[in-house]
Amino acid sequence: MSERDVLLNELAQGLRPMSQGIEWFDGLGQEEQSEVLLFLRHHCVQARAVAEDAPESIRRAGLRPTHTPSVLISRGRIDEQLGNIACLAPLDERRKAFRLLIAVLSIADARRRERFCSDGCSHWWHRLPAVT
Repeated sequence: MSERDVLLNELAQGLRPMSQGIEWFDGLGQEEQSEVLLFLRHHCVQARAVAEDAPESIRRAGLRPTHTPSVLISRGRIDEQLGNIACLAPLDERRKAFRLLIAVLSIADARRRERFCSDGCSHWWHRLPAVT
């Protein structure tokens, strides 16, 4: 588990404010930002994100339905669309993609935790302490 992994999971679980996540993300170079978005996409798929997660994810991310990441997640197979979102290039779109992918991970992982981990699990990210 890396510092990045912990930070992203803290954001997804609401243990750290998104403003800190955006500040951290903005401080990364373009290549690192792309790696983070692809990492998030992978974890959204692993957490079993579904197309029905799109509207709530858009709302939680604070995006308008007309923003590019919002349009993408609302169309087609979710795993493909998450990949398209992770590959957005303009900085403004990468920030939106970051917020949206964190929201998708939050929703999908909460559902996974409720369904499969409610009696305990070995996932280190389900045992993160609140950030003070």
